[in-house]
Amino acid sequence: MSKPFISSIMPVRPEWIDYNGHLNMAYYHVLLDNGVDELWRDFGFGPDYIKASGCTTYSAEFHIYYRREVHEGDRLRASFQIIDHNDKSIHFAQQLTHEDGWVSAEGEGIVLHIDQSGPRVAPFPSDKLAQIAALYEQHKSLPRPEFVGKTMGIKRK
Repeated sequence: MSKPFISSIMPVRPEWIDYNGHLNMAYYHVLLDNGVDELWRDFGFGPDYIKASGCTTYSAEFHIYYRREVHEGDRLRASFQIIDHNDKSIHFAQQLTHEDGWVSAEGEGIVLHIDQSGPRVAPFPSDKLAQIAALYEQHKSLPRPEFVGKTMGIKRK
């Protein structure tokens, strides 16, 4: 995979539209998260993993950049690109792309592997870490998205 992971198409639901007539900001997060869930299933992170291991993943931080409005019925895909990782966490970038090809939102986050008995941050099992490392090897040669690592603040003249 010499490109970011790309989810299947996800439609914008009517109940996600706010009083401004476009997708409410919270549902950009839902769409990006649902897109990651597809990759997590490929990695074996899901309800069965939680039951068998007592571990799961948690979002530690997420920054989103809204680029273009989407509306009811629009159809979107979420990407996922590993920027970096270690034995307990993954730094990643995402884009939410309309089926017509334009980018609606971009996000950057950190996900942690969690032992729920604490809960506490814990190392990924070796087989999961190997999957993450293999995907990182494919992603590390990709261009780093321009929005990754930007700080937030009011621009002053």
